[in-house]
Amino acid sequence: NVNKVETAIRMTHLPTGTVVQCQNERSQLQNRIGAMRVLKAKLYELEQQKKDAEFQNIVGEKKDIAWGSQIRSYVFQPYQMVKDHRTNHESGNVAAVMDGALDSFIEAYLTMKASKASHMPAN
Repeated sequence: NVNKVETAIRMTHLPTGTVVQCQNERSQLQNRIGAMRVLKAKLYELEQQKKDAEFQNIVGEKKDIAWGSQIRSYVFQPYQMVKDHRTNHESGNVAAVMDGALDSFIEAYLTMKASKASHMPAN
């Protein structure tokens, strides 16, 4: 009988405190197998959420890809200038930047990130 107390199973994963309960089947063994399956699925989902959160921290902030959300502007006419809108770093040598000389922009960005990190309050 499914309604018997002896057939119901409640499992607790001690490290996480996740609790699952199963009383769908007629035998305790079948309920134990079902509860273990549900517990594994919950633990897998919990691990996936941790990995997703860690990935989001690594990736950092992302902006929408929309008009006006560019990080750098290149002006060729009537004057020549490249400006990074995140750091306000400017360069008048557009040809060098177009050839890959981005070191000054990278350094300005890293300096900005370091100064933001140093101004963050400690938790």
